[in-house]
Amino acid sequence: MSLFPGGDPELGDAASSDAIETLIVPSSRDIGDFSVRRALPSAKRRMVGPFIFFDRMGPAMIEAGKGMDVRPHPHIGLSTVTYLFDGHIRHRDSLGTEMVIAPGDVNLMTAGRGIVHSERSPEEERTGPRAMSGLQTWLALPEDKEEIAPEFSHTDHGALPQFATDGASGNLVIGNFNGLSSPVPTFSDTLYVDLSLEAGGIFPFDANWEERAIYILSGEVTISGQTFGADQLLVLRPEDAISLRAGPSGAHMVLFGGESMGKKRHIWWNFVSSSKERIEQAKAEWKSGHFDIVPGDEDEFVPLPE
Repeated sequence: MSLFPGGDPELGDAASSDAIETLIVPSSRDIGDFSVRRALPSAKRRMVGPFIFFDRMGPAMIEAGKGMDVRPHPHIGLSTVTYLFDGHIRHRDSLGTEMVIAPGDVNLMTAGRGIVHSERSPEEERTGPRAMSGLQTWLALPEDKEEIAPEFSHTDHGALPQFATDGASGNLVIGNFNGLSSPVPTFSDTLYVDLSLEAGGIFPFDANWEERAIYILSGEVTISGQTFGADQLLVLRPEDAISLRAGPSGAHMVLFGGESMGKKRHIWWNFVSSSKERIEQAKAEWKSGHFDIVPGDEDEFVPLPE
């Protein structure tokens, strides 16, 4: 999904904590029946590790008869990661994949040289009101992997490593963390952790990754004496180990980051590439109908933005 028409997120006060390099307050827009907050890319921070796009979907209650309907649209040069807390989404793509993602599952779609997909609420879920909440992120591919063959990978929530310590629990979505390893495939060093802290819970976040950030989903988190609230993205200074302390209502957050991509990535609409010329080529190919169709969802598509 990449149809949120919002502008760049706002830049916060990065100087408020020595541990925080950049504080980003996402832009929020309604897309149909729920809101989306976009934290990356922003005017002051385009990427964190391979993460070039970070959308918070919901939380929202969707009325009976309504739902998500993202028509077929193309991608190149990236992997999309869909991770839900509530609700279900039916994914179809031009490889012939059809998969309903449930809360806690991971859908990883690697576009490579080009793929088309749609995302819609399952028809069987539209008969009554239901909650919708989750994250969609994009991972830029290493330069030598940008034109690989497209592929799709689904990982059931039961296959993700889980951890629990005093006052803390979570799922390892992608990467390696605290001796655990996720089965979700990666193309570069990537960290993605779903972390919940009980009221007053403390959790260490070391500096093993080149770039790190935290997105606070709910509650409050105190870092180096400074307290941050929900729907803020905190980019951490490199090489500084920190401790996270939850507020009186606890906290739910995502820890993410990984290896820097080095060379600048260009992003236009649904296309990511280290080459501006490649993006222009993808624009022309979508406009002229040279991408593959999505079996089972052939009648609609999202036109190229003018």
